Amino acid sequence: MKIGIKDVLYRIRPFFILYLILLATCLTIKLLYSRETIFFTVNSWNQPWLDAIEPYITDIGDGTTAVVLSLFMLLFSYRSWLLLASSYAITSIVAQILKYIYIAPRPKLYFESQWSRVHTVEGVYILEKYSFPSGHTVSAFSAALVITYLCKNKGWGSPALFVAIMVGYSRMYLTEHFYEDVLAGSAIGVFVTIFWLTWLDGKQFIQSAKWNRGLLHLLKKAPVVN
Repeated sequence: MKIGIKDVLYRIRPFFILYLILLATCLTIKLLYSRETIFFTVNSWNQPWLDAIEPYITDIGDGTTAVVLSLFMLLFSYRSWLLLASSYAITSIVAQILKYIYIAPRPKLYFESQWSRVHTVEGVYILEKYSFPSGHTVSAFSAALVITYLCKNKGWGSPALFVAIMVGYSRMYLTEHFYEDVLAGSAIGVFVTIFWLTWLDGKQFIQSAKWNRGLLHLLKKAPVVN
């Protein structure tokens, strides 16, 4: 079955429409306000309860979550596993290449002379380099899009997008990244994944009955030994 980019966009339509609205809004904010203004505005919105939960929210965007989700999907569908795992791998590679091209300073280094006025969360190790783009945000938006693509109920696209947004926000809240890093990370996660799904899910092998089964199918076929 031939899969085109229109097919992918149709399958993620609730997610994608909301994301485009979000992206347009965020770009407008970026045009109106400076990096410093946005950073210190977000940094000023801190609460003890947010200090407690944001480190856990940010962990949703790390590689462990993607691996766990991929292994879970492997039980039910090799196709779903491959689409999620490979999307994570491809978008992560793109993010890492950009990080090493730009070698951009993170907020701790960029605002070194003003760091005393910055709110930080106790126990969080803050990096100094390779700020652009936010890798956690890339992974979160890529995974959210793939999950939306695979779900029959496309209504799951909205909560999936919300979780991805929360991961991106956590990277700013924890002073690990700038607004621009998170915005670029979301775009990479979304658009690279769209093109990757269009290419990979259009391959004939992945549409076969074999690839739409998972490990549980093998367990059901295994002979019972008395």
